[in-house]
Amino acid sequence: MRIAVTGSSGLIGSALVRSLLADGHQVVRLVRHRRTLGPRPDGSVAIGWNPERGEIDRAGLDGVHAVVHLAGAGVADHRWTQAYKQRIQDSRVLGTRTLAAVLPALDAPPGVLVSASAVGYYGQTGAELIDETSPAGEDFLARVCVAWEGEAAPAADAGIRVVHPRTGLVLTAAGGAGARLFPLFRLGLGGRLGSGEQYWSFISLADQIAALRFLIENPEVSGPVNLTAPEPVTNAELTAALGRVLHRPTPFPVPQVALRLALGEMAVEVVGSHRVVPAKLLAAGFDFAHPNVEAAVRAAL
Repeated sequence: MRIAVTGSSGLIGSALVRSLLADGHQVVRLVRHRRTLGPRPDGSVAIGWNPERGEIDRAGLDGVHAVVHLAGAGVADHRWTQAYKQRIQDSRVLGTRTLAAVLPALDAPPGVLVSASAVGYYGQTGAELIDETSPAGEDFLARVCVAWEGEAAPAADAGIRVVHPRTGLVLTAAGGAGARLFPLFRLGLGGRLGSGEQYWSFISLADQIAALRFLIENPEVSGPVNLTAPEPVTNAELTAALGRVLHRPTPFPVPQVALRLALGEMAVEVVGSHRVVPAKLLAAGFDFAHPNVEAAVRAAL
């Protein structure tokens, strides 16, 4: 297949591109910087786009069978000032709007648009078990996810199969939360965050990439799909698993007040709770390589 990918230099995007190329697929990267356009040493090809201006190299998308849209400013990269919150939203909404307008107008539109979302869609739900039929939340990230997913509607209306992978915490030492947490645990400085009772719906990086490819390749799957392992755990249970795998004590809990001082509004996500299960993936026959937290931690380390 010929597959276009936005956000191809990010944690998930770079792993997806490597996986696709290794299996002989052609990859078209959508990139912002002109100096990076053209063939890449890994065999992929980069074409230009500017989602803020609604600009994209349409000719470069000719013959594309699928588009995987992962681009967006990192949620945990900066403190949530009003300016950065706007960047989080704009980077997702404008990119999706551009793709949803351009793809149906191609001479041969792709069969599928896999347009990323997140379990933040559901808001803070405590210990309630959440699947794809659950309603949207009302906090900042929930509102972002609702707007983000909504911008793909024109592509769906034009007959393109649209899938929204709602991703949880991706466990890997290569980036994201794992890159910050794992070194502390290796040093014996790890511990639960806040009460530790909040649910963290995780997925291993290997399962994340396998699930994205499953969504590309299975025409019967559309709409929102939770990309989380089938056994969500509390932060305290994840902390205990890290301690067991690394053979380290986990004696240093971080109080909620300290998290709020350090992280500001973003602390709501750290101490908040999402107990999300991948009902649609399981029903479609997806097989998790790392279904539980200990397996996912071992894979990450």
